[in-house]
Amino acid sequence: MARTKAISLIQTGSTKVDLAELSGLVISNIQKETLSSGLKSQSYTGNPATGSVEYKRFKNSASQAYGTARAAGKGDAITVPPTTVNLDTHREIVEEAAKFDLDTFAVGNIMARRADNHVDTVAAELDAAFFAKAKEEGTSFTTQETDIEAQVEALIQTLETVKNDYVRGVPRNLIRLVVDPVFYGKIRNYLDKNTHNANVDTAAEDFAIFHGVRTYSCINLPVSGSTYTRAIAMIEGAIAQPAVIYPYGEPEKIPQRLRLVYVLRLRHKGPDPRPDLLHGRNRRRLIGGERQ
Repeated sequence: MARTKAISLIQTGSTKVDLAELSGLVISNIQKETLSSGLKSQSYTGNPATGSVEYKRFKNSASQAYGTARAAGKGDAITVPPTTVNLDTHREIVEEAAKFDLDTFAVGNIMARRADNHVDTVAAELDAAFFAKAKEEGTSFTTQETDIEAQVEALIQTLETVKNDYVRGVPRNLIRLVVDPVFYGKIRNYLDKNTHNANVDTAAEDFAIFHGVRTYSCINLPVSGSTYTRAIAMIEGAIAQPAVIYPYGEPEKIPQRLRLVYVLRLRHKGPDPRPDLLHGRNRRRLIGGERQ
């Protein structure tokens, strides 16, 4: 059976838009536009479309005195505590197109024009949920440092030096620093004024790496009243956010009205299986004797 052509639903114009291809572009662009898609854990078992998946995290091994296992008649059991994640957040974008717009642009063109906005909407929602969970579950960070470079370095080191049953320190090439535009601008200004290195392009917006840590500017860090989350240090995979984006269905005519409806649906969830690998700094925390 041939795939549904949007333009065939209402004959206006000659441009045909394949709904499946349009949906594929939307889903692909959402993955490209979300910072969270590159930071979230992909190590799950199961199919998100079924409504739940499972994440597992191996506990560190421990050496024993030679002969311990022989004397005990067994080795240490491998510890892999599972975390079940249910996709219980349901969202949708439902829009109506009036007959005037249909006559002017045609069904396919309207959906193509709106697709970019749908990408922005879903991407912003996924990122906002992702970093809200990071702030909620992560370790709050404070420092007495006043210089921006010292503050950032101190934040990096709090994550770099984490040690527990699952972590023996975190190499800097695994750490990701996500900062809001204000904090990013301060780092950028520091680099512009103090870095005398021919390899540093002070005109570029993106400086990519600071002290060995990949750095991103993000407009979707949590804000609560006058409290801003200025920076979050984390590793890739510290947060799970499985998501299912359902393709566009066939646009439907509304009975007795000259309007057409199309729907984009989303299911997702963003719990945090590794809170020990999340550290963040808020705006109204006392730092160096003054509020930042």
